[in-house]
Amino acid sequence: MADFFKKLFGSKEETKPRQVDSVTTAPLSDQQLQSILSSQAPKYEIKQLIAGVGQSVGKQRDHNEDSVLALTSTISGSAESVPFGLYIVADGMGGHQFGEVASNAAIRIVGGNITKKFHSYLFKLPTQSLQESLQEVMESSILEAHQYIQREAPGSGTTITAALVLGQQVTIGHVGDSRAYAIYPDGRMEPLTRDHSLVKRLEELGHLSKDEVDNFPHRNVLIRALGQGEVLEADIFTVPFPQPGYLMICSDGLWGVVNEQDVIRIISEAPNLHRACQSMVEAANAAGGPDNITVILAQIIG
Repeated sequence: MADFFKKLFGSKEETKPRQVDSVTTAPLSDQQLQSILSSQAPKYEIKQLIAGVGQSVGKQRDHNEDSVLALTSTISGSAESVPFGLYIVADGMGGHQFGEVASNAAIRIVGGNITKKFHSYLFKLPTQSLQESLQEVMESSILEAHQYIQREAPGSGTTITAALVLGQQVTIGHVGDSRAYAIYPDGRMEPLTRDHSLVKRLEELGHLSKDEVDNFPHRNVLIRALGQGEVLEADIFTVPFPQPGYLMICSDGLWGVVNEQDVIRIISEAPNLHRACQSMVEAANAAGGPDNITVILAQIIG
């Protein structure tokens, strides 16, 4: 073993003494600096989708009603690389029976339906085109999850925020108050989804000011959720993937506790997406962790 490390790193006996007298110093030119910086920067031959996930039960709950699904794939060959990703956060409704059952069913049914639709395109040579649009696939999957929860776990409910990444586009399906954000290197953090909550509706109608919204006693009351109500209307839309930047999906256990400035700072300081997610979870817990915490952070590189 010692011989192995000697070969790998060299040994003190094999290292030649430095010729200190012959060393000269001089300022590096701009060209030399650029050469050093470019040689240290990672280079990617193909576009790749990468993601990190973080989750915690929090500090004040005894069980976890959040569920999360993250699938990432990149296919490349003679044709242009095609990033594919499916990211879902579902927050079971607290105070309802089987909240964790509802959220788990939501991610499995929506995730299973979408991956089934795309299986032949990802892992086989496609023989026919997809008959439905991406938005139709997302909408029908969410509706099936809604009907399943009503049938199998009556009285329960869950939010769902799902993002299907295909190439440079993101198709989002959203019900409830989990959120999707586009986060940019210049510090902008733009919400992509709109909360289906009582407090958000009162704010839109002009009945609550911003300060009143932050202190509203019924902030967790939803006006839309999977498993609740006979007719479900999900928000379904397609937007460009933020480039350069990040796509973030999270439950209210994160966005309701950690402010946007801290989120941006944590992401900018983290060495990778996994560490960024874990640091955001830690920040939410440090602020009291009043709810379950879930976050997904995705990025396209290359």
